[in-house]
Amino acid sequence: MGGADTEGRGEGPDSAVLEALFTQSPLGLFLFDERLRVRRYNASPRGLSGISAEEVIGRTFAEVDTGFDTTELVVLAGETLRTGHSVIHHTVKGSPVGRPDREMAVSVSLFRVEEAADGRPGVVMAVEDVTEREAARARLDLLHDAHRRIGTTLDATVTARELAEVLVPALADAVTVHIVDAVLRGERRRPGPVDAGQPLRRTAFLAGPGARPEERDTVLETLPFATPFTRTLEDGTPRLVARLDAAGTWPPEMSEHARALAAAGVHSVMTVPLAVPEAVLGVVTLYRSERTQPYTRQDLDLAAQVASRAALGIDHASSYARERNTATALQRHLRPSRTPRLTTVETAHLYLPLTAGGDWFDVIELSGARVGLVVGDVTGHGIETAATMGRLRTALRTLADLDLEPDEVLTHLDEIAARLAREGADGDGHGDGTGTGTGTAVATCAYAVYDPVTLRFSLASAGHRAPLLVSPAGEVTTVGIDAGPPLGTGHGTYETVFCDLDDGAVLCLYTDGLLGGRDDAKDTLRRVLAYPDRALSETVDAVAYALADEHAEDDTVLLLARTHGLTEDQVAQWDLPADPSVVSTARALTERQLAAWGLRDLAFETELIVSELVTNAIRYGNGPVRLRLIRDRYLTCEVTDGSSTSPHMRRARDTDEGGRGLYLVMSLSHRWGTRYAARGKTVWSQQALPGAPT
Repeated sequence: MGGADTEGRGEGPDSAVLEALFTQSPLGLFLFDERLRVRRYNASPRGLSGISAEEVIGRTFAEVDTGFDTTELVVLAGETLRTGHSVIHHTVKGSPVGRPDREMAVSVSLFRVEEAADGRPGVVMAVEDVTEREAARARLDLLHDAHRRIGTTLDATVTARELAEVLVPALADAVTVHIVDAVLRGERRRPGPVDAGQPLRRTAFLAGPGARPEERDTVLETLPFATPFTRTLEDGTPRLVARLDAAGTWPPEMSEHARALAAAGVHSVMTVPLAVPEAVLGVVTLYRSERTQPYTRQDLDLAAQVASRAALGIDHASSYARERNTATALQRHLRPSRTPRLTTVETAHLYLPLTAGGDWFDVIELSGARVGLVVGDVTGHGIETAATMGRLRTALRTLADLDLEPDEVLTHLDEIAARLAREGADGDGHGDGTGTGTGTAVATCAYAVYDPVTLRFSLASAGHRAPLLVSPAGEVTTVGIDAGPPLGTGHGTYETVFCDLDDGAVLCLYTDGLLGGRDDAKDTLRRVLAYPDRALSETVDAVAYALADEHAEDDTVLLLARTHGLTEDQVAQWDLPADPSVVSTARALTERQLAAWGLRDLAFETELIVSELVTNAIRYGNGPVRLRLIRDRYLTCEVTDGSSTSPHMRRARDTDEGGRGLYLVMSLSHRWGTRYAARGKTVWSQQALPGAPT
């Protein structure tokens, strides 16, 4: 604002004060009469520039072409003249006359004077150029907004959208954000710049207020070579194209991409790297088309600071994705790669590792054609949780192979989980001696064993949801069980419940993630399960369609098992007295039964196994002896007696007359072992059937 110091000079003290103000003040000053016409204005360098006195004196301020919108100032000046209430530091923004490319901010103050001219009141307006101060404040506001809004999640795409929303419209009319596709996938970032031909994903585009940054995002593309975009990616240095014209460094005449931008009305561009120490993750581009002011070096510095904040959030998100991918891969590796194909139990499962947690399931072949079914859930997420899941799964399989009852398996597993919790709490495995580890649950688990001979299953639960049971008629019920404490307390007590099944019943075990906190989820699950004639794989799909949620906060495991009993001609059983003379009888019964089953080729080896097992039971056991043969995927020989003494295999010396019986059983068997009941034990042996897969 500058001009002439004319008219309005009066006499007396007030005139002397005004004279001093208009001649010495560094501010732009205007004196208005009672009709708000300009009586006088100073020649301060901060006043009107390039406007003659004739265009100002005697005119209302609204009639003076200042380049600013003075409508509100005229209203405020009228109020000051009428009421005498001053206006202090009212900010007005605009562009000076003749400088449409320069944005200027001025602070205006209004005061009433009683004798502005001919003894009548008037108004003095003081104008101060605060462009730099307002620009600094705007920069600070933008940086504060960036720190508050960018990086609120561990999702790189969300961070890119947040960046775009901060920059538009505060600093840009439009913004695009490109991130290296490998970074989004969580791959380990490569140090150094980004090659021009490397694929980038446009994770955000925002143009104009009210637009949604999702409108054109997630597009995979390669940026045009030898442009500010690729140059910034190649050296990690911000680029400023103040004017997108023939005189600029990137003339539209020389670049098809620049020509397309110019045709869209873009006249100024900045490209800023999304960079962290030693690596470039992507590039953010800011466009100006609506505002006439071109970008400046200060704008470039500001954009670089905001982009650095976003780059840090994107790097954290990429690290999280990398850890999640690693945990998910570990989780997939530690869970069963496939479930065994069984004749007594048909299984199907749903496994959704949405959060890289510790959910797992297992189907375990046990002795006597029995099958173990497991579903568990380790609390937490990440690599450590997946590793804990793997250790618990391995421990449970080992305990299951010992043919322990479900409650005994969970009791031992609880102690193992408590030890793992202590090791995780202090890193040295000593813990605090309380046996509670960190004081929080390590895992929940449900373990069921199905016996196809008796058509019964036994079940124990460690803090896990009770399974559902679907009858062959389609009736869905909840298995009644009092779940013990979750694994990890170190002193859990568990109870095994027994349930008789009809042939073709379906047992449904699942983790909490399947229900996802929905009020109607369990009713929906029951409704989907109530189709007993449907293939289990189709039922699993139906459950997934009805309940799977990509935004779930927990992993999901569902295990369905349709049970089938063994027929009468698949099981043969005899009770024998504890007399050595019955060994030959046991051999004869075995030979006759194998002949009926068409397994004469196994007769010699099986008779030797039966002879040794029955002899040991008579010699070292108590009470009568029971011999049972089971023909399923394997030929199983079982000898039960009333003693709980475990047989031990020893290495016989060359001069020993005996001691080779169990070694012979082991050599002739595919597997062998011992399982215990409330009274007595059963020693069993499995042989592969001719032509059957093992």
